[in-house]
Amino acid sequence: MSKSFLFSSESVTEGHPDKICDQISDAIVDALLTADPLSRVAAEVVVNTGMVILTGEITSQAHVNFTRLVRDKVAEIGYTDAKNGFSAESCAVLVAFDEQSPDIAQGVNLALESRASQEDEFDLIGAGDQGLMFGFACDETPELMPLPISLAHRLSRQLAAVRKNGILPYLRPDGKTQVTVAYEEGRPVGIHTLLISTQHTPTIGAITDEAAVQERIRADLWEAVVKPVFAELPIKPDSNTRFLTNPTGKFVIGGPQGDAGLTGRKIIVDTYGGYSRHGGGAFSGKDPTKVDRSAAYAARYVAKNIVAAGLAQKCEVQVSYAIGVARPINILVETFGTGRIPDEALLRLVQRHFDLRPAAILAQFQLRELPRQRGGRFYQNVAVYGHFGQTHLDLPWERTDKAALLREEALAGAAAILA
Repeated sequence: MSKSFLFSSESVTEGHPDKICDQISDAIVDALLTADPLSRVAAEVVVNTGMVILTGEITSQAHVNFTRLVRDKVAEIGYTDAKNGFSAESCAVLVAFDEQSPDIAQGVNLALESRASQEDEFDLIGAGDQGLMFGFACDETPELMPLPISLAHRLSRQLAAVRKNGILPYLRPDGKTQVTVAYEEGRPVGIHTLLISTQHTPTIGAITDEAAVQERIRADLWEAVVKPVFAELPIKPDSNTRFLTNPTGKFVIGGPQGDAGLTGRKIIVDTYGGYSRHGGGAFSGKDPTKVDRSAAYAARYVAKNIVAAGLAQKCEVQVSYAIGVARPINILVETFGTGRIPDEALLRLVQRHFDLRPAAILAQFQLRELPRQRGGRFYQNVAVYGHFGQTHLDLPWERTDKAALLREEALAGAAAILA
């Protein structure tokens, strides 16, 4: 990138059609793993006007009332009024699950390495699919996330909060935010544009004129959403910041009535807002033997610990797998010229201190056990507002417990070279 540039990232609220699907998919994962931690899950969800379709592959000893699960999750999100074209108790729910293919299961159940008589317990489980995953971290925010996606998520979360707590009761569940940040010398220096699109009632009290409704929404969003989000942040909107709200002129028809939704269509929202590369695999609806999910979490953990150790300002980690094979095909560390030691040296540190085999990731992060440990709610909590950077959720891949070790070993190695 050039030294001076603009970068935009978006987020969506839990009432966005695609995010409804992600949350239902992960509520299914939570329910199945809570009852049977060995469940294999690939749950896809489609929503449209008045309808929810569940499909995919599940192999589990658990017994789940999927229809009730869907209705409870839709109500929690906020779709309880049939006048919106979608309601928890009136929508149709169609369940069409198959079992996982035995051809896939055999490679997950017994990895290639184990079939070759390896004795390491972490060689027992093979990757659930081929693919490549990326993890990223940078020092732009306390949670070590890029600033544009961090701000977009904060705005979306606040937008949902003022709807739910009644501060802006005329808001409806569907909403989107977008933030464009100005960079100089590769560092964020200002807010170029803020965009909030939010579903709303046709009128607000006695206000019925469409233009007047939008003026009220714009003023309310600035006071109740934007100002609280930026109150304690060092970078704030200023007189040059452009603020856009509902640019089409109104946003009354939304949610599944406005657009069909599908699991896995918000993978950039789920990760780094486009600031880092993405391998293409979605997270939601998948049990953690699927490396699309678990290895992306592990790659974030690696990158975050490198940045937290002060060994780079930015770090991207790529890891790739072959289906049925436990050990990664490759690991790549890239610091974009910001590393304090060479990327090759960082790679050696990663290979020494991070085990990226699927079984090792499952064990370290307790990815099968966490739904039960957290009372049946774990994956559905990260299905909205990003799988990374939500440090308040105590996500194991957000911990920086290896940063001190990496820093100590890296500095010791550098001292040895100088000596």
